Amino acid sequence: MPPVTERIRTENDFAAFGLGGAPGSDGFWASARTPASVPAGDGGWTTLFLWRGSPASIVFESCPEPVPLRRWRDTDCWYAAVPLPGRLRATYQFLVGDAACADPFNPVGAGMDRSLAATPDAPAQPHWPVVGPDDVLPLPRTRLRWDSARLGGRRTVRVHPAGGGGPVVLLLDGDDWLYLHPAMTAFDAAVAAGAVEPVTLVFLPAKDRAAEFAAGSELWEAVRDELLPLVAGSGVTADTDRLVAVGQSLGGLSAVTAALDFPELVSRVACQSGSFWWTPDAPDGADPLSGPVGGSVAARLREQPDLTGLRVAFDVGEHEPRMLPHCARVEALTERAGATVRVSRSASGHDRAGWRHALLRDVAWALG
Repeated sequence: MPPVTERIRTENDFAAFGLGGAPGSDGFWASARTPASVPAGDGGWTTLFLWRGSPASIVFESCPEPVPLRRWRDTDCWYAAVPLPGRLRATYQFLVGDAACADPFNPVGAGMDRSLAATPDAPAQPHWPVVGPDDVLPLPRTRLRWDSARLGGRRTVRVHPAGGGGPVVLLLDGDDWLYLHPAMTAFDAAVAAGAVEPVTLVFLPAKDRAAEFAAGSELWEAVRDELLPLVAGSGVTADTDRLVAVGQSLGGLSAVTAALDFPELVSRVACQSGSFWWTPDAPDGADPLSGPVGGSVAARLREQPDLTGLRVAFDVGEHEPRMLPHCARVEALTERAGATVRVSRSASGHDRAGWRHALLRDVAWALG
């Protein structure tokens, strides 16, 4: 996703995106519903974003470089016409000075300061409700105060029995799935539709992602010895014998590593865009993804562990070209080691907006 925006030449170019009235007029702003996409010649899309009144830029979750908006002549209309590939769902926000804001012309939000965009050919995401930036997401009633001796510090873990509860689905980066993307509501809908069996969701927040997800086994020792007994004593139905570890990026790396280190605890994994480039030295390098393909996990898998009994669903974004070789190597080695493996690709970059469908689908598959 290049950090550029195409220049709009005439008022008719705005009309091609379904906008009426002269840009910057009251009629124009009354009709403004963006992002809006038109086909591009390369099979992708040109997608229009609007901001009113002041200089601004857009930041996409999967692209660190801001996209500056252009001003339309001397009006209060600022725009970005961004080339996007086909089949993309993305999280973005506007930066106005030092403030981050959701898109005021987009009714689909992800938290108070983010919005979701999808190209017209992006696959549907059934069971996920449309949530506006100003909507307050419902939270699970069961709240556990976990004061971990192993990890240090106290954190709040929320637990939700979707459909009455069942196998534990442990969601790493749990706060993102509570406050940005409504996983509780989505699982409730999927269970009601018969797409997922009843499960007990455990939303585990991270304090230090790099330390907890990539370094050592302390997190999973603490989950086994401290957190799961808390869940078992919470009064919520929770089957820990069929626990599904779910993670994305470094969380995906952690979930797969847990299956190698603690097979008696983790025999089912749903991993999206796992950071399989990781080695102990990689984070300090100028280009962390340029190291050995598959990183430390691939090195362990080459030792030919017996993974019979492990079910792991791997997913990675179609628009993550540098992640694909690392993920493909780990996928192949995991299957060669005897695990039952499912491999898929999502219409996204490195972005939770595109991982949402895989989250539900792969949990259902992991449970078998």
